[in-house]
Amino acid sequence: MPEFKKKFIEDLENITNIDKFKEYTIKPLRKSIRVNTLKIPVKDFKLNGFKLDKIPFVDNGFFISGERTDIGNLIEHSLGYFYVQEAASMIPPIVLGPKEGEIILDLCASPGSKTTQLAALMKNKGIIIANELKFERIKILQSNLQRCGVSNTITTLMKGHNFSKSRIKFDRILLDAPCSGSGAIRKSLETLKIWNSNMLKKLSSVQKQLLKTAFNSLKRNGILVYSTCSICPEENEAVIDCLLKEFPNAELEQIRIRNLKSSPCILKYKKDIYSSEIKKCLRLWPQDNDTEGFFVAKIKKN
Repeated sequence: MPEFKKKFIEDLENITNIDKFKEYTIKPLRKSIRVNTLKIPVKDFKLNGFKLDKIPFVDNGFFISGERTDIGNLIEHSLGYFYVQEAASMIPPIVLGPKEGEIILDLCASPGSKTTQLAALMKNKGIIIANELKFERIKILQSNLQRCGVSNTITTLMKGHNFSKSRIKFDRILLDAPCSGSGAIRKSLETLKIWNSNMLKKLSSVQKQLLKTAFNSLKRNGILVYSTCSICPEENEAVIDCLLKEFPNAELEQIRIRNLKSSPCILKYKKDIYSSEIKKCLRLWPQDNDTEGFFVAKIKKN
């Protein structure tokens, strides 16, 4: 069993069933894919030699199993018929609910799993601005956009904070923020080694700045979705609480996803008490659906 840092466990043991969390955190993550409806209808999709089990809470998502594990080498993957994407990662674009013809910002877009999902939901109509900070990552993003047949997306290479200087106002914004990855330990056990309190403080500061930038870049009545693959309140409830305190016109909307199990959001953590409105957000522990842990908030600008 991998070693869990004492401070990590102490921070979590009062907000979840720590034994269940440990059990699922070291359990292998189920492989999952999303059918790319820009290339092929779900009803026509099949992979010979593989078992596909429908993900209950995603219409075009499947858990996949078979003798081969290198599904990224399949011809169907090269043709862009599917995207290898963790099941919980498919939720934020669904919550954002982009419409055909809208102007969308994906603020931290690479490698493109959620960008390509947004484009599919929009049927390649409207405009997506997909931003990334690092050149190496934007090359991966552009490759995935091309592979998946995305034609409504413009990529930009800059710090997300720079959008505060832009005159563009967006109908909807997805901020899948850089985070500690503490909900995705089962995908990379290295996360356990690098996790520390100072890292959380730095990330939380960046997340708050990016969320503020995103909110300011939103049209009135626009929708902003904030998400992380972290289960730490410092990166989730605390970040949303900060936004609510600074912007009286920020309103949280209730998130309901059919067939998805979720856990109560954290309204009191250590010495901090957060807004009761945060209970409308979505908190997923790995043990809830046998997926990664995730946090999702849906914010409306009044």
